[in-house]
Amino acid sequence: MPIKKSQKVEAVKELGEKIKKSQSAVFVNFHGLNVADTTKLRRGLREKGVSYSVAKKTLIKRAFDEAGVKGDLPELPGEFAFAYGDDLLAPAREVWNFQRAQKEGIEIVGGIFEGVFKNKEAMLSIASIPPQEVLYGQFVNLINSPIQRFVVALGQIAKEKEA
Repeated sequence: MPIKKSQKVEAVKELGEKIKKSQSAVFVNFHGLNVADTTKLRRGLREKGVSYSVAKKTLIKRAFDEAGVKGDLPELPGEFAFAYGDDLLAPAREVWNFQRAQKEGIEIVGGIFEGVFKNKEAMLSIASIPPQEVLYGQFVNLINSPIQRFVVALGQIAKEKEA
């Protein structure tokens, strides 16, 4: 059953507000994804603070225009959904993790990052950035490594002086 014009206007307004409030969004082609897997995806995203919406392409394009997203909208093939959230990396990373586990039925086709449209390749590179806790650990390890080597060298010098 077709929706009325007033419902479309309300849907565009609501989608536009969601886009404005979110830090980033990822566009998903979910053609071939069954209901059970979609439920699993939604549940996993919700646990990470990411929302998932399905919308008609014409309505979402109007919402993007209303939200003032810069750049060129990537091509949106197939059935379209988008995942969005307050974390810059979480939407892309969580959909990408699900895509890798699923192997088929879902694909990242683009997204919005810092208010600018990004293509598929850019969103996949954003999705591969490790979580912030992992980056902190890598940074600490990077700083700690030269200190450890220096202490080992001092220990060797001390052993040589004792002998």
